[in-house]
Amino acid sequence: QVQLVESGGGLVQAGGSLRLSCAASGSTFSIRAMGWYRQAPGKQRELVAAITNGGRTNYADSVKGRFTISRDNAKNTVYLQMNSLKPEDTAVYYCNAGALVRVEAAGDYWGQGTQVTVSS
Repeated sequence: QVQLVESGGGLVQAGGSLRLSCAASGSTFSIRAMGWYRQAPGKQRELVAAITNGGRTNYADSVKGRFTISRDNAKNTVYLQMNSLKPEDTAVYYCNAGALVRVEAAGDYWGQGTQVTVSS
């Protein structure tokens, strides 16, 4: 009963910035946390960042200090501000939402994925 619509992916040069957004609609009362996973070709999926309804955040070590996750409760939207992008950040980024958004347990709802490509 939840739909997630992502936007903001694209191609940038190393050192540049992108801002991803993910808007939730439907039965959003069921959402307790939202976040972003990413998966690069030949690599396992990893949790990039997550934020709970209470505002607690969690980041992958590789993005700490460069990425910031935030939310707009009025718009049921989560954002991922990505600064100082590196080629190793290249991946498909997936919005996720549900009761839990953790390294070992994703939420029930997924966005369609958006490609982020960082060139050197």
